[in-house]
Amino acid sequence: MSNQIEIRHLTYFLAVAEDLHFRRAAERLYISQPGLSRQIKEMETNLGIKLFERHNRKVQLTNVGAYLKTEITANLKNLDHILNHAKLLNDGIEGHLNLGYVGSAMQHIIPDLLLKLRKENPNILFSLKEMDNQKQINELLNYDIDMGFVRLERVPRGLNIRPVLKEPFCLVLPKNHKITKQNFKSLIQLKDESFILFDSKYSASYYEKVMQIFDDSQFSPMVSHNTIHASSIYKLVEHHFGISIVPKSLQINHTQGIKFIELDNIPQRTVLSMVWNKDNRNPTLNKIIDLI
Repeated sequence: MSNQIEIRHLTYFLAVAEDLHFRRAAERLYISQPGLSRQIKEMETNLGIKLFERHNRKVQLTNVGAYLKTEITANLKNLDHILNHAKLLNDGIEGHLNLGYVGSAMQHIIPDLLLKLRKENPNILFSLKEMDNQKQINELLNYDIDMGFVRLERVPRGLNIRPVLKEPFCLVLPKNHKITKQNFKSLIQLKDESFILFDSKYSASYYEKVMQIFDDSQFSPMVSHNTIHASSIYKLVEHHFGISIVPKSLQINHTQGIKFIELDNIPQRTVLSMVWNKDNRNPTLNKIIDLI
């Protein structure tokens, strides 16, 4: 990099690249608009490239600008990780890991994992954030989290995916439903029921797998509600708005008003996988990958 370019130039460039508006970017940076324009012009001159196309009041990234936005964003975040890790080491802490997860991973996988990690690496800090599958993918690509736990079969190029749990599905019924573990034989017994399912936006591949269960049972379900939260499903089932199918790891003991029947006689299984960015340079990440 040219010794004329400083971190502030990169910060200013990213602000304009994100907003595509010099005045808004200047306000966000707490500098004047003419001052911001000069900094961008200075960066373009020093590098000998054109970063933005300016047409009247419209601002667009050039192809070069779009490339730099992606690469600078990733590398500045890596630099932040390096500096933060250095500070942690200085404070006697070995590292910090940001984890994303879908709700079902919190039932067993995440707690068990954290207990093992804390036992073997007591000086590592962990931050946890529950979010849907797609948000995890976005945050992994943007280096906002270090690892995600998702129910997806494919992830974008640049990410690694590794299965950690393969499990059956369960029926979720009201406590007093006439179908029990003893008299349940096939899903066809429930063809006239309304179903409450995870929204396809939760995971298209997961939703398709659930639909395969109905296809094999030779009926199309009447779907009354879609949600991305298991707690919403359980509350709706408890109040007789329908029944549901969920991963076994979401089975909760001592839940009032609902019961579970494991669908162990069908071939479909759902997979929980861990995902991480191949280019993530957080040194703590390899420890958790090796442990899992």
